[in-house]
Amino acid sequence: MPNLPRGQVLTKGTVIDTRLFTRLGATQFDGVKGLMVEAACIATHAALYPAAVVGRRRDEGPTDRYRLADLTPLQRGLIVGDPATAGTPVLLVHGLVDNRSVFARLERSLRRRGFTTVTSVDVPLFATSVEAAAVALAAAVEQAVRRHGHPDVNIVAHSLGGLVARYYVQRLGGDEYVRTLITLASPHNGTRLASRLPRAVAYRVLAQLRPGSALLQELAEPAPGLRTRFVAVAGGLDTVVRPDEARLDHPDLHTENVLVDGVGHHGLPFCGAVAQLTSRRLTPAQPTAPAVPAPAAPVAGAPQATAATGLATDQPESATSLRLVGTICQKETV
Repeated sequence: MPNLPRGQVLTKGTVIDTRLFTRLGATQFDGVKGLMVEAACIATHAALYPAAVVGRRRDEGPTDRYRLADLTPLQRGLIVGDPATAGTPVLLVHGLVDNRSVFARLERSLRRRGFTTVTSVDVPLFATSVEAAAVALAAAVEQAVRRHGHPDVNIVAHSLGGLVARYYVQRLGGDEYVRTLITLASPHNGTRLASRLPRAVAYRVLAQLRPGSALLQELAEPAPGLRTRFVAVAGGLDTVVRPDEARLDHPDLHTENVLVDGVGHHGLPFCGAVAQLTSRRLTPAQPTAPAVPAPAAPVAGAPQATAATGLATDQPESATSLRLVGTICQKETV
């Protein structure tokens, strides 16, 4: 094992500077366990795939947001406390040669948390190009806005779907509608797998995924004034779109990069921590309480104040925390 500078990790032969990411998980998962979880997610996805092809779910329009009798306390909390967020349509965009089955758990998790309008967008299985798929996504967004009467939407996209949604926001004026775009294992910097394919393969989408392609250069161009917030999530065990390839860096974009330890490419949409992260990022931040001065002498057994915020915290030692490596920030229990 080579000696790496502090703040860097070695994942599948690739050195990653973890200071570029917010990392989910206080400890690294065991590699074998992570691979077993990835295999289970792939098997679940494969089992759900045929049913999603045959029975496509339709968007039935606005739901009855005033009927609370059949809702759980968690659902009521968001619908009553923040009805605007609860009613904002959440569009799920799948990747290449995929369908809505990849979001089976995430969609259910968001609905349990009070998001009343969660809809899967059917991107053509064999899209001719990212640009063509982005045009189809634009039509789906405009339809959702008209049907639900809400000025904004949120998008959660997996793999290639994240690149399609990003192109729509940056190049087709999608920032007018998209409040937050969360990408899961999306090749913002291309992918090495695409670069290893023979040039004779005349599939334009795969050519666009090569590092340094014309499409990626277009997305790297200046994009001032965009209001959309970007959250790029990468899996620590992803060998399809590696963490350094899923990272989103652009001087004109409001971005956040998150690294989920012990999860692979197909496991991200099925990951419970990702569902919680998604729910939090789609919910506007609540105003923080003013800092409380720390007591002169700590009392045994009393919660201690954090150095970053001065606020008292009382987290169990086993709680998984969200932390920004290399930066002082408040920990969040997820």
